[in-house]
Amino acid sequence: MASLLKATRRLGAIAHSLNPSFIGHRYNTTMASKPIMLYTAGTPNGRKVSILLEELKAAYGLEYEYKKIEMGKNEQKEPWFIAMNPNGRIPVIVDRARDNFAVFETGAILLYLEEHYDKEGRFSFDPKTQPNECSEVVQWMFWANAGLGPMMGQAGHFKNAAPEKIPYAQNRYIDETKRLLGVLEIRLKDREYLVGEKVSVADINAWTWVAGHKFVGVDSIDEWPGVKRWFDRIAARDAVKVGFAIP
Repeated sequence: MASLLKATRRLGAIAHSLNPSFIGHRYNTTMASKPIMLYTAGTPNGRKVSILLEELKAAYGLEYEYKKIEMGKNEQKEPWFIAMNPNGRIPVIVDRARDNFAVFETGAILLYLEEHYDKEGRFSFDPKTQPNECSEVVQWMFWANAGLGPMMGQAGHFKNAAPEKIPYAQNRYIDETKRLLGVLEIRLKDREYLVGEKVSVADINAWTWVAGHKFVGVDSIDEWPGVKRWFDRIAARDAVKVGFAIP
């Protein structure tokens, strides 16, 4: 009997580490209580998701939990995390309300939450009645995820983390960051939001990177007044303040 009990516990431990359906138990959460489990860290990509979740919480009462991933300890490379995201990066969500469905990649997570939990379209647009706005949201999200985020990320790396100072790399990525802020300025110089007349996932997706401008070597965004007005407008939202502070 003792051997059987030991073997059962061993199988349970393996299931906990490899199967996302056991994630709630792994961190002592109640799977039925809060639909979304967020695995995140204090990065621009992680904060995008917590900000949208806070907006959805304020708008609809959507509840979620979060677990801080210790990236300095490579927790995101452990087997249980790789089972959710083979790329081994944060953030990841698990939707307990939809059979523990896991979603990785920040843009995909934002669009998923928009589709399933923004039922009144407060942060999105109706593809049937507002197809152009829907397309513009995707365009600006792809732009940010393919350009703004990677370029600012590289700027931050070569400024703060590279083992040696490489002036060419530092200048290249800071200059590209400034160019991309100029692209934002073209869009925002005479409008309040990236798409339509309300804050959307397109704004949230870009805003967290702009929030890190000092970290990457751009001391001020005053050079881009439209961007600065937009930035301050988003920053003043209560849900943004809470979501940005997570984890």
